[in-house]
Amino acid sequence: MMKHGGDAITVLTMDHREVEETFAELERLRGTGQDDRRRELTEKVIIELVGHSVAEEAYLYPAARAFIPDGDRLADREIAEHAQAERLMKQLEKALDDGVTAPAFEGLLDDLMATIREHIKDEEAHLFPELVRYADAEELAALGKKITMMKKLAPTRPHPAAPDRPPANKLLAPGAGLVDRIHDLVTGRGKT
Repeated sequence: MMKHGGDAITVLTMDHREVEETFAELERLRGTGQDDRRRELTEKVIIELVGHSVAEEAYLYPAARAFIPDGDRLADREIAEHAQAERLMKQLEKALDDGVTAPAFEGLLDDLMATIREHIKDEEAHLFPELVRYADAEELAALGKKITMMKKLAPTRPHPAAPDRPPANKLLAPGAGLVDRIHDLVTGRGKT
């Protein structure tokens, strides 16, 4: 799990860099026969992306709506991108049952990486600068703390049907997160 502090933009940008590092390692390991490591990294990146997405939906996008003049449009676009990524992650999890050498796995992993990379580029080019422009440093620092806390409580598996807006997502995410972490503990998933 990604662990770091700071204001919301710093926390989320560091998450983005860590996800990209994992993607790069997954790409480097393709075709090397290190299937167990690729499986571990795929599980790790899904866990990280789910926690990151839940935290953004709980706190970042409501802040965008509150502070940025065109925040509703920006937040709605980001939430739609999350929904697409969550569906891909769910399919990727199912494909893991057939192994990382299965053709379906490679295609889904490529689709997920392209989707997430585009989402990161968009968020960092548009949403983050606007939030910095309209929210003050104190608000961004408080938001960073909330985001960091939510990531610790968030689910570790994609739940595409789960609510993606407050207050329902803030109420349901910790319960789903607890169930996911217990399941992960029993199965050994995410131990890298």
